Amino acid sequence: MTTERCYLNTMGILCAAGDSPTKLKKNLFEQKIDLTTTDKFSRGMPLPLGLYNGRLPDISLPEKKWKSRNNQFALAALQQMQPDVSAAISKYGANKVGVIIGTSTSGIAESEPAIREWVNTKQVPGVYDYGLQEMGATAKFIAEIVGVNGPAYGISTACSSGAKALAAARRLIQIGVCDAVIAGGVDTLCHLTVQGFSSLQAVSDTVCNPFSANRKGINIGEGATLFLVTAEKKGVELLGVGEGSDAHHISAPDPTGKGAIRCMEAALADAKLKPADISYVNLHGTATQLNDHMEALAMHTVFGSKTLCGSTKPYTGHTLGAAGAVEAGICWLMLDKTQEPPFLPEHCWDGAVDPELKKINLVSKQTTIEHPMRYALSNSFAFGGNNISLILGCIE
Repeated sequence: MTTERCYLNTMGILCAAGDSPTKLKKNLFEQKIDLTTTDKFSRGMPLPLGLYNGRLPDISLPEKKWKSRNNQFALAALQQMQPDVSAAISKYGANKVGVIIGTSTSGIAESEPAIREWVNTKQVPGVYDYGLQEMGATAKFIAEIVGVNGPAYGISTACSSGAKALAAARRLIQIGVCDAVIAGGVDTLCHLTVQGFSSLQAVSDTVCNPFSANRKGINIGEGATLFLVTAEKKGVELLGVGEGSDAHHISAPDPTGKGAIRCMEAALADAKLKPADISYVNLHGTATQLNDHMEALAMHTVFGSKTLCGSTKPYTGHTLGAAGAVEAGICWLMLDKTQEPPFLPEHCWDGAVDPELKKINLVSKQTTIEHPMRYALSNSFAFGGNNISLILGCIE
C-alpha cells in the first residue's frame, strides 16, 4: 500500500434539507427543518419523512434496468459535479476511474408495485427489470453514464454504507488501482424501509429529538451524496478511517459503546490526531433510546464533555444507506475553505436533558466558533454493529 493522501475534491448532494451544497448549507445555517408528514409509505399512520419533493432529472439510457428513483437521485448529485468528473476522466483515463456507491434499497421502490402486480395478475409489468434492485445497480449506472471502466460496485451495510464507500474509495487510490473514484451513498424511500423500521418500533410520529429525554425514534429519509475522490490536493482531505463490526445484535447497538469507541479511536490513530484536535463530531444521533444512550457513552469516553458535537438527522431524516455520505458532506461544507462563511449546524432538539445519558457538548445557538475548524469526525453506526468513523480535515 502506498502513502498516497486522499481528498474529497468536490461534492454533489440531494436530500430533504437541500438539493445542492449551497442550498443545504443555507438551510442548515438557518436551522430550517422541512420534513414531509405523509402516510404514503405507512398507510393510516402519517409519519414525518425526509422526502425530496423537487424535480428529478430524466434518465436518458434506454434500458429499463436503469429506470429507478435511486438512479435519478444519483444523476442529480452527479450533474452538480459533472465538470470535475469529466476533467478527471480526461486526466486519468476511463480505466483508472472507479465508482463505489453505498445503498440499502437500490431499486426496491420499483420492485414493490411490480411484485404487487405479479401477485394480483401473475404477470410481471413489462417496464420492470429485476436488476433495478441489485445493490450494485446505481454504481454501474453512474459508470455507464460517465463512461468509465474502473471498478464499479455497491456496498450495502445498512446505515454505514455511504461512509464505507468513501473508505473503500480511499483504499483503491492508496493501492494504485484507481486515480479517481466517484463515491458516496444513494438511498430512496420505499415501503420496505419505512414499515420495517416501524415494525422495530423505532420511528417517531414527530420530528426526531436526538439525545432528548423525550426522544421517540427516527424519521426515515432519502438522499444522495457523491464525491470525486482523488490524490489531488483540493477540497477536503479524508484523513482517517476507523471501521469495525462488533456483531453484538442484529439491530440493537452494543450498550457499552465498545464498537463505537474502537471506530473513533481507530480513525484518530489513522489520522495521527488526538481527541483534542477534533473541532466537531457529527453524531449518528438517530434519536432512538438505545443508539443515543450508547453513542453518548462512547462520545464521552473518547472526547469527554467539551468537544462540540450534534446530530443533523432532524434536518435530513435518517437517509439510511446514504446517511454516512450525507453527513460526511455536511462536514465537508464546514471544512472546505471555498464555502463561506464558516458555520456549525445547530443540534435541533427540545433541550430536555436526559440524566441517563453521559454529558456531551451539543451545538446550540449560544455556541461560538472560537478558532478555525480544522478537523471533523463523522459517525455512522449500522445493524450488526457495522460501524465506521471518518475524519475529514481542512486543507491548509
